[in-house]
Amino acid sequence: MTALRIYAGPQARAHLERHGLQAADVAVVPGAAGGPKGLILGPLDRFIFGEWLATSTQPVHLVGASIGAWRMATACLDDPVAAFERLERDYISQDYALEPGRRTPTAAHVSERFGESLQSFYGGRVGEVLAHPRYRLHIVTSRGRHVLRREHRVGTPLGYLGAFLTNSIHRKSMGAWLERVVFSTPGDGSPALLPFGTTDYRTRQVALTESNFNAALQASCSIPFVLKAIHDIPGAPPGAYWDGGITDYHLHLNYNASKGRGLVLYPHFQKSVVPGWLDKGLKWRHGATHFLDNTIVLAPDPHWVKTLPGGKLPDRTDFTRFGTDLASRVKAWTAAAQASRQLADEFAQWLARPDMSRVEPL
Repeated sequence: MTALRIYAGPQARAHLERHGLQAADVAVVPGAAGGPKGLILGPLDRFIFGEWLATSTQPVHLVGASIGAWRMATACLDDPVAAFERLERDYISQDYALEPGRRTPTAAHVSERFGESLQSFYGGRVGEVLAHPRYRLHIVTSRGRHVLRREHRVGTPLGYLGAFLTNSIHRKSMGAWLERVVFSTPGDGSPALLPFGTTDYRTRQVALTESNFNAALQASCSIPFVLKAIHDIPGAPPGAYWDGGITDYHLHLNYNASKGRGLVLYPHFQKSVVPGWLDKGLKWRHGATHFLDNTIVLAPDPHWVKTLPGGKLPDRTDFTRFGTDLASRVKAWTAAAQASRQLADEFAQWLARPDMSRVEPL
């Protein structure tokens, strides 16, 4: 069974028809939020960053939110293949203690353990990320405004209710509650220019440094009510910072804003590039827009997904479904990650012999 499906926006498709796809064509690689779903992208990450992109020399912008930010930061380490293998092992084996009577761990406990994991993973190596000769990393976070400026047991639920209601009317109006803050690695002494337009949503950019790297990355992964917010990140505007997926779930950003920049290569776990986390139930916002005209999405075939353990991608519901049975969850997630090698193999084969009949409209 074919595992990989390839989707392309109109500009990207025209390029593929004329030139095929070379590593030198890629200008941007996004990494979506989505928690355990990102596990199936490990083999693609190892191939793309460990082998294929290594054959080119152009600068590449890596944009990530939540697990996607962790993946893109990992790509900037000196030995990305080994680093991605460790990320997969660490993510699969994560386990959290449950207090008596609880089915889920407390947000404080998850935040503490996750912070320790990041410190262990990047300890002594942040300089590799910041000084990568080619890759410019952009970590997307969501900063609370007004009632969401500080985490509070009453104010935070009310603030997110307000964000949900206003987002349902107009996505841009959610900026009254949350803004996009992007932490970017240096470019000529200042944050690298963003590889997407920012007129779609309230946005700030901050320099990513040794002093704020761990805080920014943990904030980008801090799902509201599952983890605690990260407050007052050094070098950034004061306030509470949460998961970058809230404002930009699948990074449906205007990559088309700068003409002639190059192609966007997007390893993703589904075809749809959903704008924000609160848009998951708003199906009318799931279609492609002109923002993605120069984007190529690599995603698993839904029929192939049904062959994975449980007939689905790994996801956060597995923590509850498996409960304290860590061994069974590890077994299921490991099997899904191993099966996903087929995605990387098929992409490598397609690059060697491009077949436009396999390229579908995005």
